[in-house]
Amino acid sequence: MDAPAPAGTTPTLIGVGVGPGDPDLITVKALDALGRADVVLVPATDTGTDETGRAEQVVLAACPGVAGRIERVPFSMAQRQGVGARRLESWQASARAAEAAFARGAGTVAFATVGDPSVYSTFSYLAAHVRAAVAGLEVQVVPGITAMQALAAASRIPLVEAQEVLTLVPVTAGLETVQAALAHSDTVVAYKGGRHLPALLDLVRGARPDAVGALGVDIGLPGQRVIALADLGDTPEPYFSTLLVAPARTRTGGRL
Repeated sequence: MDAPAPAGTTPTLIGVGVGPGDPDLITVKALDALGRADVVLVPATDTGTDETGRAEQVVLAACPGVAGRIERVPFSMAQRQGVGARRLESWQASARAAEAAFARGAGTVAFATVGDPSVYSTFSYLAAHVRAAVAGLEVQVVPGITAMQALAAASRIPLVEAQEVLTLVPVTAGLETVQAALAHSDTVVAYKGGRHLPALLDLVRGARPDAVGALGVDIGLPGQRVIALADLGDTPEPYFSTLLVAPARTRTGGRL
């Protein structure tokens, strides 16, 4: 059981971005937040196994002292789009875990999420549920390095230069959304598109034949793969893949 929080303590929920997977990419501020949290919630996927999720792996490697304060909460992979029963239940179950921790006396509960809590993260949904249930709740966010930043670093392809425009788009929003982004932005980063990679590549090569780019798979993990856009074949890749499409930059400072 958690030790009772000091009288007058403001219940605090912190969304902590732990980066793409490499424990060396977690920030000092994230380590501090995890270290002082009474309970650290980590997502556990509904795969039917006891495997450790990516966020939990990073937390344990970077901040092993919190191992006894980690609590897994459900994260449903059964539904990619929409708010169905499975997804709603996972949000509610995660919120109940945070609420229960506060009820036991926790003063600070951290939720560790891969990447950044403000970029396609479940933290915003969790925070909304907990805020409705816990009086006086303070919500904080600790930003983390995103997959697109890690891919840009690994591929040595700058995301944007000078006056270039960047668009981040989930392929789950539809290929027409990606097509629109390619039409109006210099650099486009596509998330969650590995399973639709053949169609995605056809679209990119048709709209931007001179583009440079790379696909990142398992970025930040020991087995990460970074494949140049020109070398990609028509084989689907895992769901959590990141495609970076950038303009061919022919001279230094050309867009200044």
